[in-house]
Amino acid sequence: MRALTDSEARVIAVLLAARPDHERERLRQVGIPRSTYHAVRRRAYEEGWLRDRYIPHPVPLGLPWITLLVARPYADRSVQFTEAVSSDPGNVLLWTGAQAAVAAFFHAQASEPQRLLQRLESLRLAAPPLAFTVLADGPTVPVYFDFEGLWSHLAGFEGTLEYPHGLGGAVAGEADGPEAVGLTAHQRWAVRELLRRPFSAADQGRGGHLVGPFGLPYSQRRLLARGWITHRTFLEPSRMPPYQGRAADQIVLISGTPRPGARPEVLFATLTRESRVYPFLFVVGPTRWLLGALGGSTPTPVESRADRRPVLPTLREYLEGIEIVQESAASFTSPVDHRYDRLIPEERRTGPTKA
Repeated sequence: MRALTDSEARVIAVLLAARPDHERERLRQVGIPRSTYHAVRRRAYEEGWLRDRYIPHPVPLGLPWITLLVARPYADRSVQFTEAVSSDPGNVLLWTGAQAAVAAFFHAQASEPQRLLQRLESLRLAAPPLAFTVLADGPTVPVYFDFEGLWSHLAGFEGTLEYPHGLGGAVAGEADGPEAVGLTAHQRWAVRELLRRPFSAADQGRGGHLVGPFGLPYSQRRLLARGWITHRTFLEPSRMPPYQGRAADQIVLISGTPRPGARPEVLFATLTRESRVYPFLFVVGPTRWLLGALGGSTPTPVESRADRRPVLPTLREYLEGIEIVQESAASFTSPVDHRYDRLIPEERRTGPTKA
């Protein structure tokens, strides 16, 4: 596998920020000619390094409960595990590796996650999983599959543009109050079309670099402006070439119970500023927290570690009962790859039909 060029690294960093900037501003940020920018952007999607998705705010969809699941499927039942998880109507993401699996679900009721866990337990497809269920109307998922921080650090850039992107949070309602939050029939159609946009483009043969928010109709631009839908660009770690001898080729999942007085925002700030670790996932559950990070299989040079705060001792200051799952990114596949369009299925038409 060849290494990334400086131009490729810069363009990837800007695209991962998923800012609604005009192209002129993006060109200024990367500092390369327009033709080079377009060529690199097209290559990044064609090679599968990046893909775009539209992420809905869970609350307006009537699905305010989010569950992140970390499981260890039994080796002889991994296929059945994948089928059982992916068939759940709330499942929007499923990563399956050689030893571990990660899944995300949107739920309408607080009881649904427990029913899901009971179903998996009755099927005996995996060891007892770790489940992190949170209500999405607050800062419970401050980082949601956001790789910009990690990539900017890996590429040696100063700072980030938009990191971190989270999931959920306070909902912007109509002028007559929060009770007005919800989707009208037309908004539901607009949301469904927007969530399907990357997949419709693929069916039509359009490149992945052409499904961004530019040129959207007003109704869909309004959903983005209100924060009910977010345009995101995701990194595919298993496909990324190394850059300057550095590669983020290990997926690390860390969970633990917060110590008395521990605050998630302080842990996040300490990790990013002092340990120079940039989680791509952070879920603040009521009793346990989950962090996802990318690591390298090759040791970090000694000179770059000298002024970094050690990661594990830092985690121990904030968490106890720490569990760590680590696996090669290349071993993971994505049977369900951020498929939020599954949350609003096509409505069947009823009524009389012509003979």
